[in-house]
Amino acid sequence: MKIRRILATAVAAAVTTPVVLLAAAPAFADTKPGTTAEARNKKPTLDELRLAVTKAQAVYDAAVVADSDAQRAMDEFDKPTNPLAVTLAAAKKASAEAAAAKVLADEALTKAKDAQAKLPADAPQADKDAAQKAVDDAQKAADEAKTTADTKAAAYTAADKAFDDAGVALSRKINEAQKAKAAALKALDAAKKELADAQEEPGEDDCDFDKNFVTTLTGPTKVTAGTSGIFNLRVTNKNKAGGLTFDEVGGWADAFSLDDGQDKYLRVDWSTVNSPKWQPVDEEEGFSSLSAVKPGGSFDFKLKVTVDAKAKAADAVVAGGGGYQNKDGACGFTDEGAYAEFTVVKPAKPAPGKDTDKGNGNTTEQGGSSKTPVTTGGTTGSTGGTLAKTGAGSSTMPLGIAGGAAVVLGAGAMVLVRRRKAGADA
Repeated sequence: MKIRRILATAVAAAVTTPVVLLAAAPAFADTKPGTTAEARNKKPTLDELRLAVTKAQAVYDAAVVADSDAQRAMDEFDKPTNPLAVTLAAAKKASAEAAAAKVLADEALTKAKDAQAKLPADAPQADKDAAQKAVDDAQKAADEAKTTADTKAAAYTAADKAFDDAGVALSRKINEAQKAKAAALKALDAAKKELADAQEEPGEDDCDFDKNFVTTLTGPTKVTAGTSGIFNLRVTNKNKAGGLTFDEVGGWADAFSLDDGQDKYLRVDWSTVNSPKWQPVDEEEGFSSLSAVKPGGSFDFKLKVTVDAKAKAADAVVAGGGGYQNKDGACGFTDEGAYAEFTVVKPAKPAPGKDTDKGNGNTTEQGGSSKTPVTTGGTTGSTGGTLAKTGAGSSTMPLGIAGGAAVVLGAGAMVLVRRRKAGADA
């Protein structure tokens, strides 16, 4: 099937994208294909080129945020309230005061010595002793003033160096961020041009994004480490009555920590009303159902996100997308990824004599229709439509949801860039 041909590339990119977004390093701006003979001779499909544009856009968006963060950091650095500037000003003032005190102490020592020198040879011994004590006291004060002045001068020098070093580091960071942004924009423009050129070439029709195929996702806001949370991935046919029916629908989903972009401690399983047993999300084929979805109808996939007991408390996200394929060859993908943010929390210590709650509830192994409001791109929407069931079991003709993987990229980019921007504006 055409939809299956681009599966490997799409899924591989969707798996690695969360890390790409969090790192936002210049290296990721290079989206050129490999240089092996096989890579040079292989002509990418339209779906692969669309996926490359999605990935390049995500990297560019992250680079824009990184550049903005660096510029904002420099603006804060230039303010007199900057801690390093405050320390430098205080050190400069202390050094100047200590230097002035040293001058006064040296002058006092000179006067004491002059007074001692003016005493006549036959002056009373008491006068001579008093003059010597005055010189000794003045010498001690001058020595202490010098030590203090030297110490304060060294502190001022150190503070000045720390301030300069920080300024240079920020300048370098801005320069690197601007280079990364420029490289990412260049890669994005190249990816868009390659896609545009390919679309102008004659050839087979490829599956495309379909605005009438909508994917939405909802679920709990908290999942305790060591337990599971049940999320609902709904696909909806927005065609009007008499329009296109989706013969086979499917999806793809992944969950990852917003701390580091990793899914090490998060596992996603799926089930439907026709396939009630929990199954792991296949990294190559996603998941699918033979249930047809008529215009105005919808179909639900249940997603069970299991959090390992070793997972640390952190914000996380589960993102998903989907596609359809009809018996006549028509196919398409959702053009907007869906995601649901949640927080991984550590289990509370049980009170003496009390039983502990060992789950998040709602662990029924079944998909289907839902009455729960759903979310797309973080906004509340309507469940809309009804479930259209054929009574068929698991799909016997595997559906490779490459488009689903592509929109997971978009959803991951959306949530990470939005959260970075929100943090920067806080």
